Amino acid sequence: MVLRTFGWSFGITAAGLIAAGLLWGWEGFGIVLILSILEISLSFDNAVVNATVLKRMNPYWQKIFLTVGVLIAVFGMRLIFPLLVVGLTAHLNPATVIDLALNEGKEYAGHTYGDYLELANPAIAAFGGIFLLMIFLDFILEEKDFNWLSWLERPLEKVGKLDAFSSVIALVTIAVAANVFAGDNAETVLLAGLLGLATYLAVNGLSSVFEHRLEEDAEAEEEAEKSGKTLIQVGGRAAFFLFLYLEVLDASFSFDGVVGAFAITQNIFMIMLGLGIGAMYIRSLTVYLVRKGTLDDYVYLEHGAHYAIGVLAVILLVGIKHHVPELVTGLVGVGFIAAAFASSVLRNKREQALEGGS
Repeated sequence: MVLRTFGWSFGITAAGLIAAGLLWGWEGFGIVLILSILEISLSFDNAVVNATVLKRMNPYWQKIFLTVGVLIAVFGMRLIFPLLVVGLTAHLNPATVIDLALNEGKEYAGHTYGDYLELANPAIAAFGGIFLLMIFLDFILEEKDFNWLSWLERPLEKVGKLDAFSSVIALVTIAVAANVFAGDNAETVLLAGLLGLATYLAVNGLSSVFEHRLEEDAEAEEEAEKSGKTLIQVGGRAAFFLFLYLEVLDASFSFDGVVGAFAITQNIFMIMLGLGIGAMYIRSLTVYLVRKGTLDDYVYLEHGAHYAIGVLAVILLVGIKHHVPELVTGLVGVGFIAAAFASSVLRNKREQALEGGS
């Protein structure tokens, strides 16, 4: 099970590290290894949240997530996306951006490629922060089968009955971030935050609509089978929008990793290779959690991951003005997951003891 799920990750790690050593020597080997560990630590909670979505998709789309999704994550988010962001925010033509990216340390108008990416941080952080905040809010405000921190979650579930309350909170957060953290970038932060909110509402809304239709068709199919009729399902479209949702979610998680990577090196190929290896492990871990049914066995893991997402959203927004070390971001995510796992284990033991006593 482990080898089947993580086999590609192990193989890509070995090939990637060997390539790094051959191309850049021991220094390159070490940098790529560090970047891989950085990506895994920053995105561990991403795997848990991905698993809650992926388990609603059929095996075909799970394979798409592991193949096409990985290509999008590695080449799209870790290589092409930073180039686009630098070009759009710095108003540079594609040729200049690519030239700066390929020539480490080269400057244009007094700035390197890494400098330009850092200057784009307010827009990146606002978009990603609001998108992740919406994921956290929609989870914490909805009614759940299990409550982890009941003293907090039950009152919030009552508040969550108000329509569009999460969107109201997000809009207020955008306004606060623009006024408190943005400084001269207030307009950029407002626009990026609104785009992050709009993207979440669009992708999540479409996936919910088609998923609901899929559930209705499944019920209708049961009735049709009884009467000898057949019914065409729309699972493909539902899974497609869930796939888009996962890709945007991955993008939001990767923002801080991509920007933070430039504190280690400005070699875009090292960054793509190191973060790509980490992204592959996160995807393999996601599939492993689904196939093992881990989220069903440890019911608070989903809670811990969403709390970590909420904190990460705040960190991204605060990071518009104040740098938050990547170590802190990684430890927060791992800490919530570990606490949720421990709580789940204790809950399972209590349940077993009660069953044994009866």
